[in-house]
Amino acid sequence: MKTVKIYDTTLRDGNQAKGLSFSLEDKLAVARKLDQFGVDYIEGGWPNPTNPLDIEFFVRARRMEWRNAKIAAFGSTCRPKGNPADDMVLKYLVDTKAPVITIFGKSWDLHVTEVLRTTLEENLRMIRESVAYLKQNAEEVVYDAEHFFDGYQANPEYAVKALEAARDGGADVIVLCDTNGGQLPWKVEELTAKMKAHLGRPIGIHAHNDTGTGVVNALASVRAGAVQVQGTINGYGERCGNANLTVIIPALQLKMGIPVVSAEQLLGLRALSLSVSEIANLADDIRQPYVGEAAFAHKGGAHIDGVMKIARSFEHIDPSQVGNARDFIVSSQSGSSLVWDKIKAINPDLDKRSPQVAAILAEVKQKEDEGYHFEIADASFQLLARRKLEMWKDRFDFLGFRSIEERRENGEVYSEFTIKLKVGEEVEHTAAEGNGPVDAMNAAVWKALRRFFPALANIEVIDYKVRVLDNNKGTGAKVRVWIRFHDRSKPEQEPWGTLGVSTNIIEASWLALLDGINYKLLQG
Repeated sequence: MKTVKIYDTTLRDGNQAKGLSFSLEDKLAVARKLDQFGVDYIEGGWPNPTNPLDIEFFVRARRMEWRNAKIAAFGSTCRPKGNPADDMVLKYLVDTKAPVITIFGKSWDLHVTEVLRTTLEENLRMIRESVAYLKQNAEEVVYDAEHFFDGYQANPEYAVKALEAARDGGADVIVLCDTNGGQLPWKVEELTAKMKAHLGRPIGIHAHNDTGTGVVNALASVRAGAVQVQGTINGYGERCGNANLTVIIPALQLKMGIPVVSAEQLLGLRALSLSVSEIANLADDIRQPYVGEAAFAHKGGAHIDGVMKIARSFEHIDPSQVGNARDFIVSSQSGSSLVWDKIKAINPDLDKRSPQVAAILAEVKQKEDEGYHFEIADASFQLLARRKLEMWKDRFDFLGFRSIEERRENGEVYSEFTIKLKVGEEVEHTAAEGNGPVDAMNAAVWKALRRFFPALANIEVIDYKVRVLDNNKGTGAKVRVWIRFHDRSKPEQEPWGTLGVSTNIIEASWLALLDGINYKLLQG
């Protein structure tokens, strides 16, 4: 049984980061990734009338199967002088039918009197009665003690009373929040130990990173007895971000001996980090601990010599434990063990020393140098490998395309895409319009192929993102296009992602689109 559980708030607190805005499909895609990875809780958002996207998230989430995680809805206590049963904030939380409801309340007297503009006693009532009401309507209630550490410094007696109110209301877990992110680890550890002993309830930690100590504050709290750690993937969050789960999880598991996911699930940590950054349309941090592209990169000659003789001489863990790989920069040997594992899954009888494996490794390396990230587009990798292994031959041949953009006198921009394909001995030459060149391309491709391949009838693009890879080249920059597809006729089937990289956005989109179609034909 786990002694520490991971509570992910990427979809809510992480979504408050500057430059990040998840769509509904983005949130569902991230939630699937988190569940597969093995986190214990996924905070889906704050459902309320001003945020209909989050309301819809919980509607969709109820129809989905969650194998590892519990879905949590987030909100606040009832309003001053209000009855929790009549409070609309709490009503929307209950209406989500989420198994876990998390609410925050005020622990700092400054916030009670100056922000809420109510009395200290009324705030305690609001906490206690809101928690008690939610306990009647949810499997589990988590109470986030907002600004607890600042509140304790200002008025320790009142901050503790606020926690006691949550305990008396029946909160299953009481989370100590460093909302301003200004605490240092020894204070966090000290107060976690005190509150655990005083309250007799499970304690959690929610740290922000404004002093650069979000991760170590979370680890210090666990040392003192916290059993729930809240954070976000890649540390996304408001201001300087939240405590980074892609650092916390391996630190707990590999450094502190506290298992929070299985060893097999931990292998997917780098892929999870890259997937979330791609869905968020944010550049991944290559120097991020554990999962960054440079986390195990060796350039200095003495370092390389040492690693080749005995890896732990210059590496604090085996990078494969978190799904990463060492990179000898001077020799460009990176990721071969990970690629080999994928190849073995395709053809278990293959010899690692075969020319086919060498060809796959060489092409993967070349494409990674161009800007591909196969961790986020397994469908593109599957096609690449199977083509090299002669286990797949494309079912149609591409003969050519043309994209036309025309701005007419009425100010409207007209997009047309003409395509020529060959299926067997038959040539298909057709065109379609769209609200842009990529939309017209998408329409033309489906129009050309669906009559030959009925299995494509229910396939649709559910996400399309463009990432500029070398901003310094201005309009001549190389771009990476990432497309996600799903089959409407098979809702239980996971969506699949493909990539295309080019200095021409039309070509990059074309490459990703064709891979998505071919992968569906591969599946049958």
